[in-house]
Amino acid sequence: MSVGTATTSTTRRWSTGALLVGVVAMNLSMVPATTVAVLVISGWVGDAWGGIPSAAGVVGTALGALSLSTVMRTRGRRAGLVLGYAVAVLGAIVAALAVIAGTMSLLVGASLLVAAMVMLGLGNASAQLSRYAAADMFPAERRGFGLSIVVWGGTVGALVGPSLIAPAATLAAGVGLPRDTGTFVFAVGTTVAATAVAATLPRARAVGEPGRLSWPVLRAALRTSTVVLAVTAMVTAQLVMVAVMTMTPLQLHTHGHGLDVVGWVLSAHMAGMFALSPVSGRLTDRWGARATIAGGAVVLVVANVVAFTAPTSHTVGLPVALFLLGYGWNLCFVGGSSLLSGDLPAPLRLQLQGGVEAVVWGSSAIGSVAAGPIFAAAGYAKLALLAALLAAVPLALLPTGRQHEAVPL
Repeated sequence: MSVGTATTSTTRRWSTGALLVGVVAMNLSMVPATTVAVLVISGWVGDAWGGIPSAAGVVGTALGALSLSTVMRTRGRRAGLVLGYAVAVLGAIVAALAVIAGTMSLLVGASLLVAAMVMLGLGNASAQLSRYAAADMFPAERRGFGLSIVVWGGTVGALVGPSLIAPAATLAAGVGLPRDTGTFVFAVGTTVAATAVAATLPRARAVGEPGRLSWPVLRAALRTSTVVLAVTAMVTAQLVMVAVMTMTPLQLHTHGHGLDVVGWVLSAHMAGMFALSPVSGRLTDRWGARATIAGGAVVLVVANVVAFTAPTSHTVGLPVALFLLGYGWNLCFVGGSSLLSGDLPAPLRLQLQGGVEAVVWGSSAIGSVAAGPIFAAAGYAKLALLAALLAAVPLALLPTGRQHEAVPL
């Protein structure tokens, strides 16, 4: 599988299916593993350190996006995807061993678990970059739909993954292992599956020479309106989504609602984030990536206005706001990814995709860290209002986004 290579319909169907299975398997690994790792670290060293495993996964994903995109440029998409998933297998094994080691030394166990989450993050980078691999196999007029099918795979991990934690713990205890190892042992199996299906993708062809692209070329690309719009849309959507989503459970808890209400509201959010991805892809192919980004920005603004006006409505207001927050993010995500999947030379495209992915995941960390002090100082409604203003930023770039500057290599 290579960028810019014609793909038969049979190969396209098989490869898209393999990419989708890989994403599903990796999400079934990452979502429960992050949840359990947070709980384990909190239990070992206190709640103040509970966010470290999640942050480690984000760092691993950002680093993986950068490093794997370089591998893909010099050795092809398949090599990069297989490498990322293979590192995740190792990460899952180390995580299981970390839980066992923690029964003897908390410091050793915690250190191993954080390192394991970085490795799992590298696997997650393969899952994130898979949508670009799917887009490569589709003609330009269907590229948005192709990548959206792979994004849709995140639905399974987001909705099913957490429900697997308890059964995995029971199975681990049944064979004499610590209960918390169960999720990581399960992750070994799912990451092996992701690696195996990635290895069945068509043999890749490199699209660039070994080594890095020159900084002048990268700077020229980053000045084009196409790249600026894609980066701005994806980063602002990620910041807005993460900041509001992170503080919503705390807002509900503050007003006396239990985990059942929190789960219902977050389920609506996850459905918005992933379930309608094929619709977003169709819209992108029909109306263009810029129109999809515009729609996503408007939906994000509306979502945050609803959260601002109904910050305590757990039956209608917040579920609707969080669903729209997820779908606005999805529209910007699919639209921005589509822009980065076309209009650019293939070697540069791969490098930019990895770089943008790293920035997007870095913005996740910024959004989650910044949201807390804003919530504490001004409250949930003011946080939503600030998010609404930020969500409108991509709309200001759309008038200049019609130009298609050439980027020389």
